[in-house]
Amino acid sequence: MRAVELCLALALLVPPAPAPAATPMIDIPAGTFRMGSDSGPADERPAHEVMLSAFSIDRTPVTNADFAEFLDAHGPRGAKGERYFDDDDPDARIHRVQGRWRADFPYENHPVVEVPWRGAHKYCARLGKRLPTEAEWEKAARGTDGRRYPWGNVAPDATRARFGAGYNATAPVASHPRGASPYGVLDMAGNVWQWTSSLYRPYPYRAGDGREDPASPGPRATRGGAHDWPAEDITSTHRGRDLSRAPASGHHNIGFRCAR
Repeated sequence: MRAVELCLALALLVPPAPAPAATPMIDIPAGTFRMGSDSGPADERPAHEVMLSAFSIDRTPVTNADFAEFLDAHGPRGAKGERYFDDDDPDARIHRVQGRWRADFPYENHPVVEVPWRGAHKYCARLGKRLPTEAEWEKAARGTDGRRYPWGNVAPDATRARFGAGYNATAPVASHPRGASPYGVLDMAGNVWQWTSSLYRPYPYRAGDGREDPASPGPRATRGGAHDWPAEDITSTHRGRDLSRAPASGHHNIGFRCAR
């Protein structure tokens, strides 16, 4: 039996999951932080100061169970045919069963993948939220002390992040509490890359230079690294320069979280 058929068969044996509770959000204070790095890949340079207003960000990424509820309300395509979810991709872990969208067992609490940028944008907007800017994401991940990883400068290990694993080998969200950022935000390193609202453009980051225009075409910045990437690529400053991330499509190792 193929993997997709097996997941659908298992879903029929599992009672519908309750509607997911609202994802807790963490408040990030206003202030200046140092964005980027002068010692990393070229697209992280130059390190520069960025001033941000206060904002809130989801404590964990959006899960398959969360996004299944969204699909029940909106479906996988928008009014103009834009994709919200690549349900026809074999890497998708949400499927329609008996008239409802359900997360595949046992991946309900894993981060959702195969969500194009527009689907992530729509999901957050439906909740009165939005995608974090690239600058907001980085501050939430590393704080103001210039640390390399959310937890500090100690090299990653299996207690802090999911990395160096096989294809599609994600972990449930909040599985690595030792990897929390200085604000208590989880899963900011490894497991899945995360969409941001920002176009992928050179530094320095300037919010008013057009990179935050949601209607502009072009690749969007992704942050955090993924389960199938090496330790050196899950730093809080890495921008995923070699990652396949066409915004009109979903990807097996890109998820997202919301901000407000």
